[in-house]
Amino acid sequence: MHNFAHEMLREIYEQPEALRRTQALYVEGDHLKPKVATLLSRWPNPEGEVLIAASGSSRHSGLYAEILLEDLCGLAVDVEYASEYSCRGGVDLRHPSVLVLSQSGETSDTLAALDEARRRGQKTLAITNVPASTMATEAHVSMPLAAGKEKAIPATKSFICQLAVLYLLGLYEAIRLGRMDASLLATHISQLQAVPEHLQQQLDGWRQQMSALAHKYRDAATFLFLGRGIHYAIAREGALKLKEASYVHAEGYPVGELKHGPNALVSERVPLVVLATVDHALEASVQRYQKTLQLLADMKKQGARVIAIANHGDAEVASLVSDLVAVQPASEYLLPLLEVVPLQFFAYFMALEHGVDVDRPRNLSKAVVE
Repeated sequence: MHNFAHEMLREIYEQPEALRRTQALYVEGDHLKPKVATLLSRWPNPEGEVLIAASGSSRHSGLYAEILLEDLCGLAVDVEYASEYSCRGGVDLRHPSVLVLSQSGETSDTLAALDEARRRGQKTLAITNVPASTMATEAHVSMPLAAGKEKAIPATKSFICQLAVLYLLGLYEAIRLGRMDASLLATHISQLQAVPEHLQQQLDGWRQQMSALAHKYRDAATFLFLGRGIHYAIAREGALKLKEASYVHAEGYPVGELKHGPNALVSERVPLVVLATVDHALEASVQRYQKTLQLLADMKKQGARVIAIANHGDAEVASLVSDLVAVQPASEYLLPLLEVVPLQFFAYFMALEHGVDVDRPRNLSKAVVE
């Protein structure tokens, strides 16, 4: 039996069950429910272009979707800040399908982006945690989450459920476009269905480890979070969680961009958090991993303090970093669902170290719809 002092901690622990509920909306056995094809038949555009508009954590799930939809489906995807999209002006010669993401479905900037897309005659899809929200109602297609009410301002379970629904969207589009067969689809769905149990098994260990690391790194002035490819989205999300929950400054960068300026900041008081997982079955993931190992080796020579998120049992990464946080191996596109959870714990415990009311950070508000 767990004792939860804050809603954020409770909601981190609710993620396995939230994922199970969300998957059950769209998956039956090892296949997508027929309603998924019925829903999404009203959304795609024949040119294969997608524009994603979102803000905050939802934009980071959009960055995840960008890589997923491009890699699995061959779609051309652009991710916009919702707050910028609706006031860009000018003439856009493209006519993409538009995807909006929001926990509440009431985020004003994202609603404005949805309105702009509808004004332009574009097909719209809303992924929200509230099926009766304005966004879900006004979009042409709605794919709700089943995360349950999220009370803490820092998004946790709604974010991971967004990733799961986006993953299922990617699988549907890959089937529709002939880039995946039914056998491979079944494998991908089985892998997704295994994620909640993998999370469940690791929560207590991550909680204990990230509490200790938050105490160890409590005096850091800034953190640089680094990730390559689809993991860049999780680096951005980890940095945002830390900022909004604990008031500790952090930034997310692609791994390869560290040496193009930000490395000047790295010091005893500016540690790195590096996503160094790998899917050994995917050549591109192995290549990404090898480049990340080289960066870690360079940082060790430089004397940097590094926390790495890596595969369980990865002795090579362990030899190059100050602290290693292990996750169970998974496929490249499901690793982000595992990686983000220890980063949520880290933000939570850093907030406690700094005496912050973690559920209600200053200057921030959240739309929570019944």
